[in-house]
Amino acid sequence: ALAALPLVDDSPEDGTATVAAVQGNVPRLGLDFNSQRRAVLDNHANRTEQLARDVKAGKVPQPDFVLWPENSSDLDPYRNADAREAIDRAVRAIGAPTVIGAVLTPDAGPLRNTLIEWDPKNGPVDTYDKRHIQPFGEYMPMRSVARVFSKDVDRVQRDFGRGRTVGVFDLAGTKVGLVTCYEAAFDDAVRDTVKNGGQLIAVPSNNATFGRSEMTYQQLAMSQVRAVEHGRSVVVPVTSGVSAVIRPDGTIVERTRMFTPDALVDEVPLRSSLTPATRMGALPEGVLALLALGGLGWATARSVRARNGRKGAAAAAPEDVPAGT
Repeated sequence: ALAALPLVDDSPEDGTATVAAVQGNVPRLGLDFNSQRRAVLDNHANRTEQLARDVKAGKVPQPDFVLWPENSSDLDPYRNADAREAIDRAVRAIGAPTVIGAVLTPDAGPLRNTLIEWDPKNGPVDTYDKRHIQPFGEYMPMRSVARVFSKDVDRVQRDFGRGRTVGVFDLAGTKVGLVTCYEAAFDDAVRDTVKNGGQLIAVPSNNATFGRSEMTYQQLAMSQVRAVEHGRSVVVPVTSGVSAVIRPDGTIVERTRMFTPDALVDEVPLRSSLTPATRMGALPEGVLALLALGGLGWATARSVRARNGRKGAAAAAPEDVPAGT
């Protein structure tokens, strides 16, 4: 009877929200996925406008908010008027606050991998800068040393800077915790969003640079673990797939195919209670590590005492008397 009980509660403690995840696709694979100006942005804007037409036709419900992937705008909308206009048009068409992923390029200082909350009436109203940036992809550690092994280090000509604040957007009354792509691998980056009020977790990602490798499925599995760990629905919008909607018990209820434009619309449960994993964080890991170190110390001390005991016994034993003496 106990085995039949669910291990994770996925009930809608705070009601539900209807969320849309847009996958616009990219024109090419690899590190040059965005080398064709505005192609990635246009793909996501066009797929959002198609979603708006589907809503109007009654094919799918009206989403409360929309999630685009990381790097879904290949142009800085603060510096490129045509990019801003394309985003504005798409967000007004769907009529819901939308999270846009973009690389911001200030005149000075590092680049910023940013998620922008875009309101259909007021435009950009809030931002979140990725905190755990990826070495060798978003910044080049020990550049002069790395160049000895590969000239490709110079493809990263300008490093990204780290964000400093936890990402939680209020999207149409839902507190959405933001975890950008690679950040899903870090316990603290996900836990912080839930501790700061996130009722749902969004993991906007760009897997296009990894082509058709297993990376997208590895990251999807990480998101399933995070859903169970924190008892939250997780929505994963990805540029090229696999995008998905995950329940708090880790079940994938909606998913796309790779390299196919698509949009997922689903009603997800919202939750605010904190799981033991959310409350304790790294404490159990620390306790287990201390127990392991203590066990190693005890075993070492016991071994040393046993060795010294054998040496002492050998020293105290009488010497052998030669035969015939």
